[in-house]
Amino acid sequence: MERSLVLIKPDAIQRGLAGEIISRLEKKGLTIVAMKMLYMDKNLAQRHYAIHKGKAFFNDLVSFITSSPVIAIVFQGKNAVEMIRRMMGETDPARAQPGSIRGDLGIDIGHNLIHGSDSIENASKEIDLFFSKEEIFSYDRELDRWIY
Repeated sequence: MERSLVLIKPDAIQRGLAGEIISRLEKKGLTIVAMKMLYMDKNLAQRHYAIHKGKAFFNDLVSFITSSPVIAIVFQGKNAVEMIRRMMGETDPARAQPGSIRGDLGIDIGHNLIHGSDSIENASKEIDLFFSKEEIFSYDRELDRWIY
């Protein structure tokens, strides 16, 4: 089973879309194993988006992600990273496929609602930024017997 970090970004919180986004991912068979709402401080935002440091949009990205609460979630499931990336759609909602979260609900590249880990390795690093081991739960679901 893979795990992936998902962030429900400030624009989704402000527009009341958190429940719909989480629901779409759960309906696909992914399991929530950790979740919390928080304000990202500047330090955490800079560490999370360190890959973009030095790029023209870095400061705007940090400013946006710290502007309102986010919901951090660890989802678990078979091929979770790839499945979540596919369900999110292209980074730019104008290019995202209809049926994807960003294609259906996103406004523009700066307001694209959701972050999902882009690899298993990055998922592990990102999860460690937001959650301690004690905050991540393992449990069995009846549904998992049918899926896996």
